[in-house]
Amino acid sequence: MKVSKWKMKLFSGNANMELASEIVSHLGVTVGDINVGRFSDGEIRCTINETVRGVDVFAIQPLCSPVNDHLMELLIMIDAFRRASASRINAVIPYFGYARQDRKSKARDPITAKLISNLLVEAGVHRVVTIDLHAHQIQGFFDIPVDHLPGVPTIAEYLKIKGFYGNGVVLSPDVGGVTRARDLAAKLDCPLAIIDKRRPEPNVSEIMNVIGEVEGKKVVIIDDIIDTAGTICSAAEVMVDKGALEVYACCTHAVFSGPALTSLAAAPLKEIVVTNTIPQPEAEKLLPNFKVLSIAPLVGEAILRIHEDLSVSKLFE
Repeated sequence: MKVSKWKMKLFSGNANMELASEIVSHLGVTVGDINVGRFSDGEIRCTINETVRGVDVFAIQPLCSPVNDHLMELLIMIDAFRRASASRINAVIPYFGYARQDRKSKARDPITAKLISNLLVEAGVHRVVTIDLHAHQIQGFFDIPVDHLPGVPTIAEYLKIKGFYGNGVVLSPDVGGVTRARDLAAKLDCPLAIIDKRRPEPNVSEIMNVIGEVEGKKVVIIDDIIDTAGTICSAAEVMVDKGALEVYACCTHAVFSGPALTSLAAAPLKEIVVTNTIPQPEAEKLLPNFKVLSIAPLVGEAILRIHEDLSVSKLFE
């Protein structure tokens, strides 16, 4: 007797419902009927309005600002699915909050990324799907499968349309991002440049040296996260000083905290290219040179492959 395949259902928390809608549209399904709200005292309330018994559930929720609220929403959703007898619970976390707290940088520091992984597993997650973790070793914090999807291919396809293929320079804003920049440079058939910098304190960086030739070239700065935008804006100014013709800034996760929007508006950037792992209504209103790329097709294909027990690594090729 042939065993029937689990039914798949996708649900979304409140963090990025627009992205969830794009993902289900790509898959030709609908968002599951769930209500994640608040009681009068502020506690989170979760009600699943359809059966998930025996279902392959995908809960879509980036851990963006307000990160603690969205994390609690995800944990409560997962607990509800587990208690409702879902066969498999997959947490789709396009942006993994707390990923920059992945190690002890000084005495008595917590390793919060490990704590988050423990909470997710304890709540009942069977698999995690995420994009461009700030620290790749976070995959090892989980004792369950983690599908770590790359954001670079989506950005590379857009830059090819903009005429960057074989015509420009890819810049890593720090030594730690060289692997990502090298990957983008290979996809665009462009040379690589690197900024060597030091960071005297969190969210403060100082440009030290530029390795590579950028004079007379179009430069694309690639990073995984733009937070306060200090690194990107400083790098753009240095590129202009070094004689770059145009400067583009690209990232997977547009956190945009503090003075980010003001700084980006004043920076010498031709275009700011991000993906929609984090919703950006304010940036779209305030930055005329702002471009958002959808990662819904990438996530949708990953979800389909996971559900059908196919190779997810094919998406990396």
